[in-house]
Amino acid sequence: MQKDIVVIGTSAGGIEALRALAHALPRDFPGSILAVHHTSPDSPGVLAGILSRSGALPATCVTDTEIIRPGRIYVPAPDHHLIVQSGVARATRGPKENRFRPAVDPLFRSAAESYGPRVVGVILTGSLDDGTAGLFAVKKLGGTAIVQDPEDALFPSMPQTALKHVRVDHCVPLAQIAPLLIRLSRESVEEKGVLKVPDRIRIEVDIAKESNALEAGIMKLGEPSIYACPECHGVLLKITGEDEAQPRFRCHTGHAYSIESLLSEMEDKTEQSLWNAVRAIEEHVLLLRHLAEHGAHSPEAAQELRERAEEMQQHGEIVRRAAIGHPSGEIPQN
Repeated sequence: MQKDIVVIGTSAGGIEALRALAHALPRDFPGSILAVHHTSPDSPGVLAGILSRSGALPATCVTDTEIIRPGRIYVPAPDHHLIVQSGVARATRGPKENRFRPAVDPLFRSAAESYGPRVVGVILTGSLDDGTAGLFAVKKLGGTAIVQDPEDALFPSMPQTALKHVRVDHCVPLAQIAPLLIRLSRESVEEKGVLKVPDRIRIEVDIAKESNALEAGIMKLGEPSIYACPECHGVLLKITGEDEAQPRFRCHTGHAYSIESLLSEMEDKTEQSLWNAVRAIEEHVLLLRHLAEHGAHSPEAAQELRERAEEMQQHGEIVRRAAIGHPSGEIPQN
């Protein structure tokens, strides 16, 4: 066996990184490359075309199931995870992980489950920390871990987090990754019988394959926390232990979060709630002022309504400062 299953994860700055990598790989590259780049659900799905034009290897956008062949690049359709299973690449709509679908961790875990030491996991430029848990699973099952040197990455957060929590085999600049993959693809891997996959990895791969999370055994992953899932508001389980790179969270419907992605999602939801509060307060102020002008039955009643509107507007300014991020300072003026 060879190290012939290459899984790559990236987000911010990743298009250019993937283009450079595709350009540097030869037509006779013996491995198969599966890559996830964070994209929005309404993305036009042009990554496969971009990568095909960037180098000698043809790229395929996986929309259902594709047989994994050497010398090809596979990327997921928008709003789908990319999963490896028994010689095929699958596009699934399992729960979002780390706020994204596609996410890096499901690809890495599924490849590790199916191919073990044949897998080479690569983390490129990106924000936050998706890919760290998946790269940890690759190493756990005997694979090889490569991380782009953070000082060489446009966005160093993903590589930095992976380096912090995973015992990587190689940390190199982007320009050295293609030659390294070529060298690794020629290395033989010792076959050690049936691969023993930890239950946690198996459960999370099954969830990404669209299995019912409860039936897959999600409640075995950890203990209920005091936090609610920002996506569906279910209770989040806290996942810890020796099979984990760092603490993570999953709700009983399957949404998964690293600590950084959970913080980021909660910050976004909090900001959204604050702006909703600003809108509601401003509508209240408009109604009070309208009633003061057109609906009051006496000058005294009109004045009371105007005072209530002024008080409500002051409350709204406090909430607006918090939403903008200036809780105690001046609100920037246009």
